[in-house]
Amino acid sequence: MEVMKVLHMNGGRGVTGMGDSSYANYSLVQQKVITMTKPITENAITQLYYSTLPKNLVIADLGCSSGPNTLFVVSELIKVVDQLRRKSGHDQSPEYQVFLNDLPGNDFNTIFKSLPSFQKKMRNQLGAGAGPCFFTGVPGSFYGRLFPSKTLHFVHSSYSLQWLSKVPEMVESNKGNIYMAQTSPPSVLRAYHAQFQADFSMFLECRAEELVLGGRMVLTFLGRRSEDPSSKECCYIWELLAIVLNEMVSKGLIEEEKMDFFNIPHYTPSPSEVKSEVQKE
Repeated sequence: MEVMKVLHMNGGRGVTGMGDSSYANYSLVQQKVITMTKPITENAITQLYYSTLPKNLVIADLGCSSGPNTLFVVSELIKVVDQLRRKSGHDQSPEYQVFLNDLPGNDFNTIFKSLPSFQKKMRNQLGAGAGPCFFTGVPGSFYGRLFPSKTLHFVHSSYSLQWLSKVPEMVESNKGNIYMAQTSPPSVLRAYHAQFQADFSMFLECRAEELVLGGRMVLTFLGRRSEDPSSKECCYIWELLAIVLNEMVSKGLIEEEKMDFFNIPHYTPSPSEVKSEVQKE
């Protein structure tokens, strides 16, 4: 499966991107996570500002999707920087360059349509003295280079890095399952872990090239507490879906061969697995 070509959140309609089945209409959990991690994000951007005092602040949101969450993080970052500027007595505000990245199938049109109203709102909130903000859409996989060397000051990504670049290459069939499960062969679990290692290490390597000296990253993604990759805390929802699909196979609604070759390109790492890849980089 060409994950880069087919994986994206459902788009919407109109300027707001809201639709009956749009991601914008069903992204409240993601919004809650962004709110929960707000103190971490604010601390990181504060350290960045005081240590570099950039004239041009370049922010990249990787896996931005589309809807109300897309510009929420950006607006909060700009507000924090402007408050720090005023508090420090700096008359000159940095100019902001924001890169919004997601896979090519993302609903970028809805984002672009919402920019005029967003920029007007920011001008009203920040008042005179705040620097201009320029937006660029960057379609492509973040498991590869997206930006020139040493150009990014701040990288943010939320609820995206649990998605793998591709379905792991398996030497054994994961028959009856669509993800890691208690009944999956050990080789399947190893294949998923190996794909996570390859993808996350590539992500870190690419961002290391793209970040300026002293740049910051805040990455939020799904994980698990257990060291068991097939534990219920991360796999149960996929096991339920597998039960439904197997029932459809038994009724002839889905071909058994297609079911046998279908696996979800998703991995929820443990803290030790994340730490290991970061230390390697």
